[in-house]
Amino acid sequence: MIRVGLISDTHGLLRPEALAFLRGCDAIIHAGDIGNPGILERLSVLAPVTTVRGNNDVGDWADALNETELLHFGHVRIQVIHDLARMTIDPAAAGIRIVIAGHSHKPAIVEKCGVQYINPGSAGPRRFRLPISIGELRIDGTSAVAHLTQLAVA
Repeated sequence: MIRVGLISDTHGLLRPEALAFLRGCDAIIHAGDIGNPGILERLSVLAPVTTVRGNNDVGDWADALNETELLHFGHVRIQVIHDLARMTIDPAAAGIRIVIAGHSHKPAIVEKCGVQYINPGSAGPRRFRLPISIGELRIDGTSAVAHLTQLAVA
């Protein structure tokens, strides 16, 4: 079984509650709007990190990040993008089972046409009254189960 941590929209704030949740992951996916490269350095101490550039990620460090990433965990193909509105492929036609995206700050797991769309929400500064959240994927062969968690923060 592989445990993949899902985080997005940290906007420069990596909460201790998020680090505690991600401890023990085999891999971490950050779906953009990172805020600064120090976030990625701190996450990489826990597990290998795959990330994409969000619309607020600017500067030389962010220019080095791709807008999308395609990952394989076992037999599960995962597409990572910050903003779903910028997706230029049909994930189902491309054999992608899971799309990880951020941007809206709204945690969600939705299935469409056999593709599971997961937004871990925002783990950074609170936006409006939206929850501070994070997620995980547990992958075992061809099985992938997603779970989102609201972080208890002050």
